[in-house]
Amino acid sequence: MSGTGVRGFTLIELLITVVIVGLLATLAMPVAELTLQRSRERDLREALREIRMALDAYKQAADEGRIVVDRFRSGYPPNLDVLVEGVADARSNVRERRLYFLRRVPRDPFADSALPAASSWGLRSYASPPDAPAAGDDVFDVYCQSAETGLNGVPYKQW
Repeated sequence: MSGTGVRGFTLIELLITVVIVGLLATLAMPVAELTLQRSRERDLREALREIRMALDAYKQAADEGRIVVDRFRSGYPPNLDVLVEGVADARSNVRERRLYFLRRVPRDPFADSALPAASSWGLRSYASPPDAPAAGDDVFDVYCQSAETGLNGVPYKQW
């Protein structure tokens, strides 16, 4: 066998391949970013729904007399951690019986990952107006603190 019949790719073939792969990568990047944003928005919707349902369940338990609440209080929890730690069941004959509303506080997917999950949310107290939410003695609602806008055109703070 002679070494004159060397087989392989030419420089032109390699350049064309690199250009095609580059074009495909630039086309795939926006799709990947859009998919990531949709995933984070889905996580935000689920987390907001989960926390809001837990807040409503806590309020309902307080209204039913299962949680001891000062009559001058709203009946909402003082913080998000109470939903996980639980509160004593006032109607139970068993001393150690507690009511739990969440297994864990979900994290805001748009918040800094270094923050604890309960601190990643903006808190609105019962006494604050809906257009200017502010923290207070209780947690009536939560909201995303991100300044970004969703794919639907609504800022995440308003979700």
